Parts: sequence; structure tokens; C-alpha cells
Amino acid sequence: MSAAAPDQTSLHHTPLHALHLELGARMVPFAGYAMPVQYPAGLMAEHRQCRDAAALFDVSHMGQLRLVGAGSGAALETLVPVDVIDLPAGKQRYALFTSEQGTLLDDLMITRPQADAAAAFGDLFVVVNAGCKDADIAHLKQHIGHLCEVIPMPERALLALQGPQAVTALSRLNPAVASLTFMTGGVFTLAGADCFVTRSGYTGEDGFEISVHQDQAEALARALLAEPEVKPAGLGARDTLRLEAGLCLYGHDIDTTTTPVEAALTWAIQKVRRTGGARAGGYPGAAVIDAQLAAGAARKRVGLVGAERAPVREGAAIVSADGTRLGTVTSGTLGPTVNTPIAMAYLPVDHAAVGTQVFAEVRGKRLPMTVTAMPFTPNRYYRG
Repeated sequence: MSAAAPDQTSLHHTPLHALHLELGARMVPFAGYAMPVQYPAGLMAEHRQCRDAAALFDVSHMGQLRLVGAGSGAALETLVPVDVIDLPAGKQRYALFTSEQGTLLDDLMITRPQADAAAAFGDLFVVVNAGCKDADIAHLKQHIGHLCEVIPMPERALLALQGPQAVTALSRLNPAVASLTFMTGGVFTLAGADCFVTRSGYTGEDGFEISVHQDQAEALARALLAEPEVKPAGLGARDTLRLEAGLCLYGHDIDTTTTPVEAALTWAIQKVRRTGGARAGGYPGAAVIDAQLAAGAARKRVGLVGAERAPVREGAAIVSADGTRLGTVTSGTLGPTVNTPIAMAYLPVDHAAVGTQVFAEVRGKRLPMTVTAMPFTPNRYYRG
């Protein structure tokens, strides 16, 4: 999950650090934080816990911030190729920070709080990736800080409760959370804490992300773990779950060398922001992305399923039958739910069609893999 560990004393701790140690977690460095990669039950059990019941993840290392000001939506639209202005109150949207070259600086989640929550959570509530948050905050302040207030919220922890029984467990703390549907959010009192709760999920399962003040995070986590459906899960299971769901991890499957079109993320670019739309362009790299939307990109992110049991990991070369190098695996694992090797890679469009056979080079062997549609296991978001 991470590069070589720095001195453990230099790592940041989330508000749940002591609880992780109490629960027996194996801690690893990740994005500058000491984070639980797994608990004593192990990755496989934690993965199944999320698929079958409910798993609680600590994602407090991610960046939370609020944008304040009547022009926040218009301001943010100058940095992302998605429709922010028309985002209704109580709704959430996936977005992308793009570079002048049309590549991806980060992916993020934007929610517009209801009017009565704006004082605490902004006109827009934004969550960015842990490894990018300092750069993202600087990017926002530099480019739109004169148009709206950009206010980081380091005092808040973030918990993710994921799985088909997440709503059952969370509803015991506040039955009103069951009114949320996929990609909506609002303020709810949970275990005595005022929380901003969204219902989406990075696992492919129904689930909730809960922003809570750091001083109340441990009490809330303990209250959730006391529910019979809930057990803790770490970064290891979070990674296998999101890969089965066909979801990108920034720094692996998307980065400053990939465009949204190459990454098969064009679904996140609404018509109003495309050529011919009422608010087309106006964001970094728009010309590059519009050209690729019109003509297609030379390569595409695809899903791969292995014919043999050997897992194919990130960095493995993908070649054609004659040995021609086609691409590199960006994420790969032995999928615990699908019980077969799965991976993602960027392949030339003439090798990207579903059903195309390619080969992964693993320890001197060429393992057959087939391009497949994603997700690898059906997503189960709750849409009402």
C-alpha cells in the first residue's frame, strides 16, 4: 500500500490511532499517516465482512474542506470539467481536477449542503485524496481563493461504513439516515455528534461516509463497532474492494499522465460542460479533453480477468500474443469475491475491446488474460 516506511515518529496519526492499536491493527505508512492495513481477522475476512454485512474504515487521512461564498459553484467549475453550478442542495457529485495538458491532478467528491448546514459545512463540501490534499488546497486557493473562501477542515475525522447492512447499523444511531440515497448527503446527529453524512461508497457496496469532529470520532467509531453487523477493516480490504468495483485509485490508475477519456471517466463529464453545452470548456485542459471526447483517445483503461490462479500485480507488463508491449497493470489482485485474478491496465484501443486476449508477464511467464467489462462484481449502491 505504500513506499518504504519513513521514521514512524514522523507519521501523522488519525483521531482513531489509539483505537486501531487497541483492536490489534497492523499499521503501515500511507500518504504520510500511520494507517491500519488490516486487523487480526485478516484481509480476506474484512473483504467478506464488507460484502456480506458492514465494515468500518478510517479514512480520516483524506482532505476535507469547505468552499464559502455565493459564487463557489461557478468558481469551482473553472477547475473541473463537471457541472457544479447546477448541483442541487443535498446532492453529491464525483469530480476531477485537470491540468493544462488535460491530465488528472486528483479526483474528488463535491456535496452541496442544505442551506441550514452551509454555515458549518460550506456552500460546497469537498473531499480530496490524502496524498494530494496539500497540493489540492494550494491549487484551490491560488486559482479561486479570490472568488470564494477555501477553508480546510483538519479538525474533522472521516469514517466510512460500507456494506449491505451498513444502513441497518447506522439507522440504530439515527433512523433518519435511511432517507439518504446514492450520492446524497446531509447533517445528522450520531452518538451525540453533529455529522455530515453522505451515501456513496468506494467499495461498490451501499454505504456511508461520516464527517465528524476529531474529538467525537472515537466515541462514534466505538458506537458503530458495538453494532452486531459491524467490524473494522483496513486499507488492504479497501483496495481489493474498490478494485472489484472497477474504481480508480489516484496515483495508480489515474495520475498526471492520464486523461479522463483515457481513464474511461467520461461519464463524470456532463453534457453542459462538453462542446456545444451551455457552459462548455473554461477549465484547464478543456481543448485536449474535448478533442478526445470527439475523436477518442489512443488508449483506454480496461478491466482484465486472468485465466490462471496466479495474481497479476501492479507494474506487470501486458503484451500481445507476439510479445509486443501493450501496457502496464495499474492495479491487480486475486479478487476475493470473484475468486479469480483481476486487474486494470491502459491498452491501445485496438486491444481494448471486451473479449480481447492479452498476456501478463509475471516472473518470466506469460499468463493469459481477457479484457472484460467493469465492475468485476456488480455494484450495489442504494438508489431508492
